[in-house]
Amino acid sequence: MIKQVRSSWALGAGIVFCISYSLLIWALGPLLPKVNFAVDTGFAHYFWKLPEPTTWTRITAWTGFLAHQLAIWALIWRAQRQNLAYTDGLHAINFYAFGINAFFVLLHLGQTHLTYDGLAQDVPVWSSQGAVILLLVIVLVMENRRRGLFFGHRAPMPREGVRALRKYHGYIFSWAVIFTFWFHPMEATNGHLVGTFYTTLLMLQGSLIFTRVHSNRIWTGILELLVVVHGTMIAVMQANGMWPMFLFGFAAIFIITQMHGLGIPRWLRWAFVICYAAGAIGVYGFFRSDLFSISEIFRIPLIEYSLAFFVAVIAWGVAVASNRIFAARPSNKYVP
Repeated sequence: MIKQVRSSWALGAGIVFCISYSLLIWALGPLLPKVNFAVDTGFAHYFWKLPEPTTWTRITAWTGFLAHQLAIWALIWRAQRQNLAYTDGLHAINFYAFGINAFFVLLHLGQTHLTYDGLAQDVPVWSSQGAVILLLVIVLVMENRRRGLFFGHRAPMPREGVRALRKYHGYIFSWAVIFTFWFHPMEATNGHLVGTFYTTLLMLQGSLIFTRVHSNRIWTGILELLVVVHGTMIAVMQANGMWPMFLFGFAAIFIITQMHGLGIPRWLRWAFVICYAAGAIGVYGFFRSDLFSISEIFRIPLIEYSLAFFVAVIAWGVAVASNRIFAARPSNKYVP
C-alpha cells in the first residue's frame, strides 16, 4: 500500500480529470470529422455512426475496446490474487488502473477524431443501454443485505448467488462500463457529454478497488443517483415526451431503495417522499394534464426489481453449477 496518497484525495483528483476530459471533448467538438449521418429511423437506430464503415474504422474501435477491457480484467484478477485489504491509502494496483483508464479514454478521443466510429456500428443500440441497466441491477442485489430492497427491508435472495456477484462483480461492471464507453464516439452533444462524464466516473470508481472510498456509501449513492440525470437528459433530447417516465422512474428507485442506505434521518427521507409525490402529481396533473398516465413511472422500477431477482437466481445457478463441477474434478494431489 502506498500510504502517502489517500484514496479520498485520489477521488477528488479523479473527478477533476473526468470533468477536464469532458471539457476537452467539448472543446474539440468543432474538429470532429464531418459525417453525413443516415436518416434516423426510430428507437432502434443509433444516429452517430458512419453510414459507410470500413474495415479500418471497425478495427480501431474494436482493438481499443478489447485492449482496454483485457487490461482492466487482468488488473482485477491480479488484485484478487493478492488478497488486498480495504485501506484509506492507495495500492500499487490503483495507480495501474488510473494509468490504464486515462490512457484508453484519451486513445478513444483520438480514435474518434481519426476514424470516428465506435462499437455502435456492429452491435444493437439496446446492448449499451442493457449493459448499464445490468450494472445497476447487480448493485441492487449486492446491497440488499446492507440497505434492503424495499424501504429498508431485505428481500429474500439466494445467498450463494449474492456472494458470487460480490466476488466477481468487478469483471461484469468493468465490461458494462468499458463496453458502453467504446460504444459511442466521443461526440460533443449534451447527451454524449453527460454520458461520457458518467462512464468515466464509473471507471474512476473501478480504479479505486480495495480502498475505503470504493465502498463509501455517499459516493456510491451519488453514482447510482446520477442515472436519473443522465436518463432524463437523453429522454429530453429525444423529444418524445417520455422524460417524466425516466425522471420519476429512476427517482422512484432512490425513494424505494437507495436513500435507505445513506444513513440520513427519517424526517429527511419523508421530505424526499413528499417532494417526489408532489413533483410527479404536478408534472402529470398540470404540466401534462394527464394524471392517468402517471402509472408509467412504475415501469422502470418494475423492470429493475424483477431483473434483480432474476439476476440473483441466475448467479445462484451458475455458482452452484461451478462449485459442483470443480468439486468433481480429480485432484492431482497424492493421497497415501
